[in-house]
Amino acid sequence: MSLNGKVAIVTGSGQGLGLAYARELARQGAAVVINDVNAETAAQAVALIEADGGRATAVVVPVGSTDAAKALVAGAVAAFGRLDILVTNAGILRDKSLLKMTDEDFDLVINVHLKGTFTCVREAFAYFKENNIGGRIITIGSPTGQRGNFGQTNYAAAKAGIVGMVRTWALEMKKAGVTVNSVIPVAATAMTKTVPYFQKAVEAEERGEAMPSFFRHDLGFGTADDVAGLIAFLASDAAGGITGQAIGAGGDRLQVWSHPTAASTEYREGGWSYEALKESAGSLFGADALQSFGEDFLPLPEDLQPEPARPEAAKPEAAQAR
Repeated sequence: MSLNGKVAIVTGSGQGLGLAYARELARQGAAVVINDVNAETAAQAVALIEADGGRATAVVVPVGSTDAAKALVAGAVAAFGRLDILVTNAGILRDKSLLKMTDEDFDLVINVHLKGTFTCVREAFAYFKENNIGGRIITIGSPTGQRGNFGQTNYAAAKAGIVGMVRTWALEMKKAGVTVNSVIPVAATAMTKTVPYFQKAVEAEERGEAMPSFFRHDLGFGTADDVAGLIAFLASDAAGGITGQAIGAGGDRLQVWSHPTAASTEYREGGWSYEALKESAGSLFGADALQSFGEDFLPLPEDLQPEPARPEAAKPEAAQAR
């Protein structure tokens, strides 16, 4: 197996996407540190990996602080003697539109996603550098961080910030032989289960059936396991030449996201004054020049349209109150 002898930390891996990543790393031979805020959930994840024939231990701590990052690295070294791979998956959601989002909603998401990625990566890199290990760091981004999404100011800021940090870290870690990349997953999660657009895909997965081709191929939407292979590959020696990248995975689709680059460039001797900009606005900022934002989903085929919600039956106590 390609990761024999390697040790990996996967934050937020008690369930969902993180657990899928941890199980795949273990299947490829790595010993895995499971991280969750719930001890029972973490223990169940460890048991699942051990039942598959893998090795795992748990560090129960909320990601965000430096102390938590230190505990994770120390836990890996104590249990397995070293650390080679870090996957920063932990995160929470507090979705609200801008005027409804509180300071607490913003700070909580930034602390776990953005600061938690920063503190864990800093601690892992320090360990890699001190021990001359060509480690692998895999952060988790999101299409929201790449394109934006309604009601996710905090999440978009965190995920865009993670990709920005990855580009900086790739420069700083290159000499040490450490790679760092961001994976952009598009997969069924607890959140997508609440979105009617994905109803038929989620129902198929819950029945243990393959998702319709429209979701897997046309939309690039699939299961957590569809993303896990990329995580394990980027953690392997085979990916030693890949760093500083944002790579999307979902269903049957793999994407290498471009970094921001100028879509158009115009020059004017003496610079661009207010008057000059006003005069040239039509050509500079026409519909063809301005960039899109947000994600536009393809129209659902007729046979994949969500079923209308059924009205709830009247509760007995409600009927009696009439």
